[in-house]
Amino acid sequence: MCREMKREPAWVSAIRLAFLEGRVDVDSVVEEANLRAGRERTVRDVLETMRRRDLLSSVEGAEDTYVPGPTLLDSDRFDLEFEKASDGGAHRWHSAV
Repeated sequence: MCREMKREPAWVSAIRLAFLEGRVDVDSVVEEANLRAGRERTVRDVLETMRRRDLLSSVEGAEDTYVPGPTLLDSDRFDLEFEKASDGGAHRWHSAV
């Protein structure tokens, strides 16, 4: 399996946590993405890449902890009704229909 396919669940989970929880760290991404033990280094790499791309911002004094960055905060998705987000792994929005 290619390296990017192994990273994708971490990207999706980090974005979901940033929107819904307002805070992201390695352990929460591993749990959210249902990754097996040993993927922490990959998650750290993903979170650092997201920070460099302004998707996340580092929390001062807390290693490997991030909050939504300017790119996420300025996105058109930040105004969605987050209480309608699913709890399942599909990360789909519940619709009123």
